[in-house]
Amino acid sequence: MAIYTLPELPYDYAALEPVISPEIIELHHDKHHAAYVKGANDTLEQLAEAREKDAWGAVNGLEKNLAFHLSGHILHSIYWHNMDSPKDGGGGEPLAADGVGDLADAITESFGSFARFKAQLTKAAATTQGSGWGVLAYEPVSGRLIVEQVYDHQGNVGQGSVPILVFDAWEHAFYLQYKNQKVDFIEAMWQVVNWQDVSRRYADAQGRTPLIGG
Repeated sequence: MAIYTLPELPYDYAALEPVISPEIIELHHDKHHAAYVKGANDTLEQLAEAREKDAWGAVNGLEKNLAFHLSGHILHSIYWHNMDSPKDGGGGEPLAADGVGDLADAITESFGSFARFKAQLTKAAATTQGSGWGVLAYEPVSGRLIVEQVYDHQGNVGQGSVPILVFDAWEHAFYLQYKNQKVDFIEAMWQVVNWQDVSRRYADAQGRTPLIGG
């Protein structure tokens, strides 16, 4: 009953050099992301078996596993599209001249300036304890953008927030190239941000109806 599938990369393994090496992209996508897809599907099968047998002794662990693997799959699926080669327009900052003025305005309104936003997301991602992510998310109740420091793939997240830009701060995302210098990797990530993709995700997130009143 496999439901989730590993998405294809939107570029080749070498597209993000020198920021991210081809070896890292290949291992990260083909091995790590694939493992989260398999984990989510395996857990769904185990939950189906539990329902069939009305056997709930392992339900706590299964629900935790589903949240972990499914969130890993979702965040990685966003991550690949959040990046683009600098020669194809990746990096810099969102500008009205590039057709992403609404996103640029929202960042300024929510954080004061692009520079302040960049500093907050950089620090959030670089100082995540252990494994996790730095995330720019749309918060639907206030209609504002927020930065979240996500532990593992699913912890410490505001309910209902929609991730639109994600920085992977797990060691498998950078260690082969940056060793233990996570902050250097996060700083380099700004060179490959695909603002067109982030802007589309922001527009889509705005179209969702808040679950509760503001």
